Amino acid sequence: MAARPWYETALRWAQTNLTEIDPARYDGPWWQAHWKRTQVQGAIINAGGIVAYYPSQIPFHYRAKTLNDRDLYGEIVASARDCGMAVIARMDSNRVSRAFFEAHPDWICRDADGAPHQLSDKFVTCVASPYYTQFLPDVLREIIARSAPDGFADNSWAGLPRDHICHCDNCRRKFAAATGHDIPRKADWNDPAYRDWIAWNYRLRTELWEANNAVTMAAGGADCRWMGMVSGDVLNNCRRFIDIAAIMARTPIVMVDHQRRSRRAGFDQNAEAGKRLHELAGWDVLIPESMPQYQLGAPAFRHASMPAAEVRLWSTAGFAGGIQPWWHHIGANHDDRRQYRTAEPIFRWHEANEDILISRRPQARIGVVWSQANHDLFGRERAEERTQSPYRGMVSALDWAALNWLPVEIATLADATGRFDVIVLPNIAILPDAAVRALRDFVSSGGGLVATGQTGICDETGARRAVPALADLFGVKPCNGMTHGCTGAPDTDIETHARHSYLRLRPENRSAICGPNDPTAPATIGERHALLAGLDDTDSIPFGGYLEECAAEPDVDVLATLIPDFPIFPPETSWMRTPSTDIPALAVREIPSGARLARLIADLDRCYDREGASEHARILSNAVLWAASAEPAVAVKGGLGQIYVNHYRQDERHIVHLNSRLFTRATPGRQDVLVPIGPVTVLFRPDAPADWSVSARVGKTWPETTMRSDGTLAITVQQILDHEVLVLEPKSLL
Repeated sequence: MAARPWYETALRWAQTNLTEIDPARYDGPWWQAHWKRTQVQGAIINAGGIVAYYPSQIPFHYRAKTLNDRDLYGEIVASARDCGMAVIARMDSNRVSRAFFEAHPDWICRDADGAPHQLSDKFVTCVASPYYTQFLPDVLREIIARSAPDGFADNSWAGLPRDHICHCDNCRRKFAAATGHDIPRKADWNDPAYRDWIAWNYRLRTELWEANNAVTMAAGGADCRWMGMVSGDVLNNCRRFIDIAAIMARTPIVMVDHQRRSRRAGFDQNAEAGKRLHELAGWDVLIPESMPQYQLGAPAFRHASMPAAEVRLWSTAGFAGGIQPWWHHIGANHDDRRQYRTAEPIFRWHEANEDILISRRPQARIGVVWSQANHDLFGRERAEERTQSPYRGMVSALDWAALNWLPVEIATLADATGRFDVIVLPNIAILPDAAVRALRDFVSSGGGLVATGQTGICDETGARRAVPALADLFGVKPCNGMTHGCTGAPDTDIETHARHSYLRLRPENRSAICGPNDPTAPATIGERHALLAGLDDTDSIPFGGYLEECAAEPDVDVLATLIPDFPIFPPETSWMRTPSTDIPALAVREIPSGARLARLIADLDRCYDREGASEHARILSNAVLWAASAEPAVAVKGGLGQIYVNHYRQDERHIVHLNSRLFTRATPGRQDVLVPIGPVTVLFRPDAPADWSVSARVGKTWPETTMRSDGTLAITVQQILDHEVLVLEPKSLL
């Protein structure tokens, strides 16, 4: 049997990102010993591009300042081969020296006035120029001839991002040939030429991916693959013209450069990135991620150590999403030596538990839709607030409630029926006709649907629909063009009250709840809907978001209405001018197929991402649970908002990740302590009866278990620091 290729077997990676002074100070024996301590199976080694770390013979391929005629790259390759490791030649290839610029001025990006695009002392090369089709392929062939690496990774392969428009002659000529347009002079989403320019640039990067792989495979063999690093952040890929779905279909391994983190998204975002990329690339594809051992934050300090607690939380979040670890240092020698101790315990745990971290299938029955076209055509220049924030708020609310979910790329919705109990559309304004058909099929089969904000208001071109897609299913549609609130950041001026709005919950309960007599309070009639569970003691909740006035069909149950904004200062004026309206904010409907539909007209997902109100998280997660019409296979009692869950399966074995959501620092990258959480009860609802063995792979314990009368297995986890991983197996199979 032929040996499996490196991209299917190398699970742990190392990278010492060389700087130009490292040829004079690189301590090969120490780094080789560090590879062994951390159980790595592959090394990413600086080779060429902006800086060459071997004596390249290609004209103008700039050598590192202290390299002289030394082949540092080749020496490190030989050391890695002695350890039996896979070797990836690391490229960084979008900038050149002044000498290169003077030799090839036509290969450099230009602004609208013809000036070259320069960053510091380097010049930025154009993706449409011969630099990418002639120079870099020659570099790849030279490296293969010298050292036969297993493959290549390139950090800056995608060239100039979209916040700059290149006007070089190469771009002008190729864009005109492809579209018939001149290069647009400015970003204008209403300009067809600009939209065509965006689409052309996406195609250019996908074609570059294919071309580079053709070069490396021809020179180095079928398994010598070239991988441009991709981001774990959707908007960053959009900004760099990376059509992530197209790229994932073209690579056998995904090298992820996802180092920046945000307090709003938390550590959860690393698990989300892994799940989203696996859903595109496949769950058998390995996804190593560059995990910095240096300090990120605001500002970043690349020569200071990241607190070990921060690295653990980020890394173990990645494990929960199916990401493989890859330690990363910038520079080969540091004054701050704390960073050299951080990776070893993480990597050793990964090596000891790799049997449960790969070759598994996700068990989530909740699908949350995302769409690159939605970010581009509806989010446009404000995608962070218009489209990313609602998605992030929704998935954060699901993590807050410890619900197991998966990202669903909009083009794959035809596969949702039978796989998911509920599909969630967080402000997916761009709904192509194919997606609409798939969602109708899903609902007709009994699947639940949750939609928020302005979902369905545009077709696949970005044109506004006369009536939003799926409005007939939800029984809710815009009625008069009136809107309330806004989508941007709140004005912090206390005199401004444009966002000081609320939602009134139905039915109203306050007449029967402890408090002053209120003659305006109606008598309490009936019980509240499951969407409002946990809010029985209030008749209003903060809103502060955006809402378009809608009309609801008679069989639609309106659960909350808008209370318009009113003054907040001075305090004497802060009373509700219009305490009640008939403007729907939350509505639900059940239809004959058995499907449950929730329409959150109020953009609570965006509000939750922005302000973090627990009422919003509660309603969002309640809506998804209700629409799913089924109890989740794994639920957590205790630690609400502190633990998030991911559930996988290997044949009869179940694997449950429990990860901490706790922050102790306002600035990401500076978390220096792990806070114990527990005890936590995990409820497991098996799909078949069995006598279960339950082990905790982090705590190395056998948790207490109780089989309840309804067939639910209750598992008590006494303490979680960064994470715990439960492995459940029928004893009959042990």
